[in-house]
Amino acid sequence: MTDSNSNQCKGFMCGLVGALRRPSVKYSVGTLLVAGFVMGIVFWGGFNTAMEMTNNEEFCISCHEMNDNVYQEYKDTIHYSNRTGVRATCPDCHVPKEWNHKVVRKIQATNELLHKALGTIDTREKFQEHRLKLAKNVWRAMKKTDSRECRNCHNYDYMDFAEQGRRAVAQHSQGLEEGKTCIDCHKGIAHELPDMREVDPSAVVGSH
Repeated sequence: MTDSNSNQCKGFMCGLVGALRRPSVKYSVGTLLVAGFVMGIVFWGGFNTAMEMTNNEEFCISCHEMNDNVYQEYKDTIHYSNRTGVRATCPDCHVPKEWNHKVVRKIQATNELLHKALGTIDTREKFQEHRLKLAKNVWRAMKKTDSRECRNCHNYDYMDFAEQGRRAVAQHSQGLEEGKTCIDCHKGIAHELPDMREVDPSAVVGSH
């Protein structure tokens, strides 16, 4: 870079910094602050609206990969239809409620968009081929968060063991004593299990 070009760049940067430091001659500082505040609200509202639009079951199953595979399996489980009529939808189990964790999960989901474009699981055969890897990813994430999304509805502290069957009481009591989390025992609770021959059988205690 020549000296003249270097001086031009320095002059431009200095001018830019100076302009940012000086209040506008046309608008008052108060006007600029109000405008910035309003624009911030609009941006924040638009961001949250867009995020919530991608946070419902209809959006989750809008791609055939989900609709034709895991959604069809989920429809046959107690999380879809039960005596109380309370449903756990896709985001209830796979998207955190807390805003900061939700944003992190949404950022992670951009990887899924990449594989959608690549056609990684765009056929039933491809999906089955990747099922174990996909399941392990979910299990690992749920283990890391102590099954946080499960606990939105299920919590040891609120369980009435007197209303549970003997087998459930024994399993939950053991889980409490051993510090287990929901996903340790409830793999396959909402979707079919993958071929588990590659997984230690002791890691899968009661799939349904």
